[in-house]
Amino acid sequence: MAQLAIKQIKSRINCPAVQKRTLDALGLRKMNQTVVHEDCASIRGMIKAVHHLVEVAKL
Repeated sequence: MAQLAIKQIKSRINCPAVQKRTLDALGLRKMNQTVVHEDCASIRGMIKAVHHLVEVAKL
Protein backbone atom coordinates (compact mmCIF):
# COMPACT_ATOMS: atom_id res chain seq x y z
CA MET A 1 0.00 0.00 0.00
CA ALA A 2 1.17 3.55 -0.73
CA GLN A 3 2.43 5.78 2.04
CA LEU A 4 2.11 9.51 2.59
CA ALA A 5 4.69 11.76 4.22
CA ILE A 6 2.86 14.56 6.02
CA LYS A 7 4.82 17.61 7.19
CA GLN A 8 3.44 20.46 9.29
CA ILE A 9 4.49 23.70 7.59
CA LYS A 10 2.37 26.26 9.45
CA SER A 11 1.78 26.94 13.11
CA ARG A 12 -1.24 25.64 14.97
CA ILE A 13 -1.50 28.88 16.97
CA ASN A 14 -4.93 30.53 16.51
CA CYS A 15 -6.36 27.41 14.82
CA PRO A 16 -9.71 26.05 15.97
CA ALA A 17 -9.53 23.28 18.56
CA VAL A 18 -10.87 20.75 16.03
CA GLN A 19 -7.87 21.35 13.76
CA LYS A 20 -5.45 21.08 16.69
CA ARG A 21 -6.97 17.72 17.61
CA THR A 22 -6.68 16.60 13.98
CA LEU A 23 -2.97 17.47 13.93
CA ASP A 24 -2.55 15.55 17.20
CA ALA A 25 -4.35 12.54 15.69
CA LEU A 26 -1.97 12.65 12.72
CA GLY A 27 0.96 12.67 15.15
CA LEU A 28 2.10 16.21 14.37
CA ARG A 29 3.16 18.09 17.48
CA LYS A 30 5.76 20.60 16.22
CA MET A 31 6.52 22.73 13.18
CA ASN A 32 8.49 20.99 10.40
CA GLN A 33 7.80 17.57 11.93
CA THR A 34 7.18 14.81 9.38
CA VAL A 35 5.16 11.64 9.92
CA VAL A 36 4.45 8.74 7.58
CA HIS A 37 1.00 7.16 7.31
CA GLU A 38 -0.63 4.61 5.01
CA ASP A 39 -2.71 6.17 2.23
CA CYS A 40 -6.30 5.46 3.29
CA ALA A 41 -9.60 7.32 3.30
CA SER A 42 -9.49 8.30 6.98
CA ILE A 43 -6.01 9.83 6.68
CA ARG A 44 -7.03 11.64 3.49
CA GLY A 45 -10.02 13.11 5.35
CA MET A 46 -7.81 14.37 8.18
CA ILE A 47 -5.39 15.90 5.67
CA LYS A 48 -8.30 17.65 3.94
CA ALA A 49 -9.36 19.21 7.25
CA VAL A 50 -5.90 20.75 7.82
CA HIS A 51 -4.64 21.08 4.23
CA HIS A 52 -3.61 24.70 4.81
CA LEU A 53 -1.26 23.66 7.67
CA VAL A 54 0.44 20.63 6.14
CA GLU A 55 2.36 19.52 3.07
CA VAL A 56 1.85 16.01 1.69
CA ALA A 57 4.20 13.88 -0.41
CA LYS A 58 3.80 10.32 -1.69
CA LEU A 59 6.50 7.82 -0.83
